[in-house]
Order: sequence, then C-alpha cells, then structure tokens
Amino acid sequence: MATATATMPRLKARYNNTVKAQLAKDLGIGNEMQIPKLEKIVINMGVGDATQQPSLLEKAVEELTLIAGQKPIITRAQKSIAGFKLREGQAIGTKVTLRGDRMWEFLDRLLAVAIPRIRDFRGLPAHSWDGRGNYTFGLKDQTVFPEINPDKVDAPRGMDITIVTTATTNEGGKALLAAFGFPFKQGAEADAAPRKRRNRYPVRGGKGGGKAQAKAKKK
Repeated sequence: MATATATMPRLKARYNNTVKAQLAKDLGIGNEMQIPKLEKIVINMGVGDATQQPSLLEKAVEELTLIAGQKPIITRAQKSIAGFKLREGQAIGTKVTLRGDRMWEFLDRLLAVAIPRIRDFRGLPAHSWDGRGNYTFGLKDQTVFPEINPDKVDAPRGMDITIVTTATTNEGGKALLAAFGFPFKQGAEADAAPRKRRNRYPVRGGKGGGKAQAKAKKK
C-alpha cells in the first residue's frame, strides 16, 4: 500500500485529498458516490490524407503513442463517400482511450506543459460540453507536447481531446475540471456562445426546408 501511495499520480492524489471534498461542498452533494470524477480521456487524431498516403497514418500512430504513452487503435470509415474517394473500412485516423493512472498522468502533462505552450492562447472554449458533463476541445499542433521532436515532424497534426466524467450535468463537469485548473475562457469571451452556421441557400426537405424555399420564392 505504501508503494501505491508513493507512486500515485499527482492530480489523482489531489482529487482524493482536496478536490472531492470541495466539489461535494460546492455542488451540495451528500452522497459520495455522486461526486463527479474523471472516467476516461479519449484522444482522436484524424488523418484524411492517409487514404492517398498510408505512411502519414503510420507517423500519426507513432506520434500519438508518444503523446499518450499507450498504443492507439486505427479508426476506419463507416461508409463510402465517392466525392472524397473514400471507401468503407478505409483507415482515416487513430484514437486512444486512457483510463487509470495513464489518464491522470496525461491530464497532468496536458495542463502543466502542453496547454501553456500553445501560441497566442486565450483560453479553452467555454461551450464545448455535450450536456452530460463531458468536455471536448481541439489542439491544432502536436508539437505542444514535449514528447514530439519538432525536427522529426513531417506535417502538423491536430487532435480532439474528450474528457469523460461521471457528472450528469455540464455544471458538475465544469466544476470538476475547473478544480484542476482548466484554463477556460473568462469574461465576455466565455459568455459568447458559438455562432450557429446558417444555410446560405434553400434546404430541400428536412426541418425548416419548406420555410427556406418559401423565402427564396418571395425574393
């Protein structure tokens, strides 16, 4: 037991010693089993050009292995898209799911090392929640992780990182991540919701399709 405690990841120990009790107080939770905690972290790296150049996917797997400390799996297209010359089952990216100590260690490196190295960083998006306490954000460049040697990078590769929690609401999930020091956007930038894309042309069929066509005819 002493060895396990000595080698416990720093953020995991912090959660057990201080964060859990603070969350219970701030969220008004009496049942310890309902206190939000981290469940897993999923890192997804899309490599669309791998359909034409398979070596790009091999490099992505190599880099994601270094970043996560765990061998990722290959993600494949679920259906064929002729316009993109994409066939069902074709390799298009790589993904890794971290749990346990590896999850905690990655989170520590992400917050302490990787995010501070992002150029012109202005905070993480405040609205990237799924309604169930899980948070997803993107990184544009893999070189923010010190495990990646910039001199050996053949192309910039972005990735999506999803933090999955046991929280049942966005408020609970945000309180959990904020307790670890997640640098969310503050002030006016945090309050501004992301703009929804509007269709520039009438949409045929589907919800709102008739109204869009009617407006187009009036013009």
